[in-house]
Amino acid sequence: MQESFFELTDGLFENLQGDEVLLVNFSGEVSDFIRFNRTLVRQAGTVHQRHLNIELIEGGKHLSGTITLTGRQEMDVPIARAALARLRERLPNVPEDPYLLYATEPRNTEHFGTNNLRNRDEVLGEILRAGEGRDMVGIYAGGGIYRGLANSLGQRNWFQTYTFHLDWCFYHEKDKAVKTSYAGFEWDHGQFAGKVDSAVGQLEMLAMPARTIKPGEYRVYLSPDAVNEFVSMICWSGFGLKSHRTKTTSLLKMISDEAKLHPLMTIRENTREGIAPNFEPSGFIRPEEVTLVENGKLHDCLVSPRSAKEYGVETNGAAAHEGPLSLDVSGGDMPKEDALKRLGTGVLIGRLWYLNYSDRPACRITGMTRFATFWVQDGEIRAPMNVMRFDETAYRVLGENLLDLTRQRDFIPSSSTYGGRATSSSRMPGALVDNFTFTL
Repeated sequence: MQESFFELTDGLFENLQGDEVLLVNFSGEVSDFIRFNRTLVRQAGTVHQRHLNIELIEGGKHLSGTITLTGRQEMDVPIARAALARLRERLPNVPEDPYLLYATEPRNTEHFGTNNLRNRDEVLGEILRAGEGRDMVGIYAGGGIYRGLANSLGQRNWFQTYTFHLDWCFYHEKDKAVKTSYAGFEWDHGQFAGKVDSAVGQLEMLAMPARTIKPGEYRVYLSPDAVNEFVSMICWSGFGLKSHRTKTTSLLKMISDEAKLHPLMTIRENTREGIAPNFEPSGFIRPEEVTLVENGKLHDCLVSPRSAKEYGVETNGAAAHEGPLSLDVSGGDMPKEDALKRLGTGVLIGRLWYLNYSDRPACRITGMTRFATFWVQDGEIRAPMNVMRFDETAYRVLGENLLDLTRQRDFIPSSSTYGGRATSSSRMPGALVDNFTFTL
């Protein structure tokens, strides 16, 4: 894909006129998809897709458009040239953009991930064996993801990675199911078997009579998946420069030093260990990491090119929405295997869902428990729990009431396939939290 992409862009650059500048971004994938229901394959296939985004710039004006490629140059070249001609025709009719900013000093990069993925049929067989005798529903997606950038100023960037993601549930009845995910760069039989065994153990416990607790404050253990849901909610407007300057960030109290997180909390945009490309669509290179929160205190913001131009600062290659693409929360001191023992009596929360802000300026978040949430007593699971709603602030959950984080962290790639497989990911520990508030 790389060779054909750069060959195509070189041809477009030869057709530029006057002071025109052209930015071209490529996204593509070759992915296997398998959907399961009742431990049967319901849909299977391989998706090949390639898309090209062309942005034409002249002075302070710019326009962009996206086309779908066939992978055959004799067809793609005329399509791309026609798209460029349409942009040129319309460009005089758009106003100048005061916040337009793009890289003018070429910085070329290449990243070629190693393809260690197992054959799809081998993986399929292992998944089906894990679901024998159970009601399993889920989706497997795996393969190569490709990103490229080229501009008429001489810059060339290429990124490719090979990952897989399996999201599945062992369903019991009604709202009771055990949801599990397994993802990474190389399928490991032992790791997958361990996740299956854990899920089977929880599935057996779901057969016990469910318990409903009264609203109030309880000690909880949040699994890495639950922590990911909570922290990802904060990333929605939390760390962007524009939200900080306009005072619309959910971390407003941290800006004014009214509140802080626990000293264990260090949050980074960790591009070096993520699966997102190290360049953004305007050509700026992302640093290997950006520390957003260090030991509980705000450190840096994510700065998109537009915000950099608007506020007169340097960009750090953030996406337009100024949210982390490779979210990383540092671990703590608690061994993961000691989580229930340390919890003692309280609630094991496997997943959270339907999260939203109930009070954005106070960073107060509401949501519900989902999938395999259990009542724990004396360090042992005693009963599954019915769905509960919570309402909590980040300053309590990740601040004053945070007792510890696990040493081990889970790698959680995004399972989104809307329009294509996502390249965002997280690394998350589990969290032991005191006085977690359930409202109903």
